[in-house]
Amino acid sequence: MKSHLALACLWIVLGAFAGCGKAPDAHLPASAPGSHIHVAPHGGTLVPLGEHAYNLELVRDADTGRLSLYVLDGHAENFIRITAPTIELVAIAGGERRPLNLRAVANSATGETVGDTSQFDGQADWLKKIDSFPGEILGLDLRETKFEKVAFYFRS
Repeated sequence: MKSHLALACLWIVLGAFAGCGKAPDAHLPASAPGSHIHVAPHGGTLVPLGEHAYNLELVRDADTGRLSLYVLDGHAENFIRITAPTIELVAIAGGERRPLNLRAVANSATGETVGDTSQFDGQADWLKKIDSFPGEILGLDLRETKFEKVAFYFRS
């Protein structure tokens, strides 16, 4: 029995480091051997898009009820600026569908502007109380690729 457990643990560790050699993300479960896992730069929840093309990172500030979304490359290392003024998502929280509109954020330190940014923020009081929820990003155009109805599970 112990040898089966040790073998299973070995497969999980090897699978976590397969591919691009990144350390496992504490917010994503290690899956089958060969899984490809990255670290969220802000400690949030990563949402992969496409076949290792992009990632979205969701980060919640419980004190303010703010949810930030960052658009990242396939390795979750570099920010990807996009032109969208908003990103819409729907969360299922407290048994209810809760739409949330995330607006583009300008950042003078990075030179990002609305229409050329990688960060989007939205605020809702229910985010102050709920630290995990399933949801869906309704649509996102990212470098000539359209992503629709992207499911995710957010965990703080």
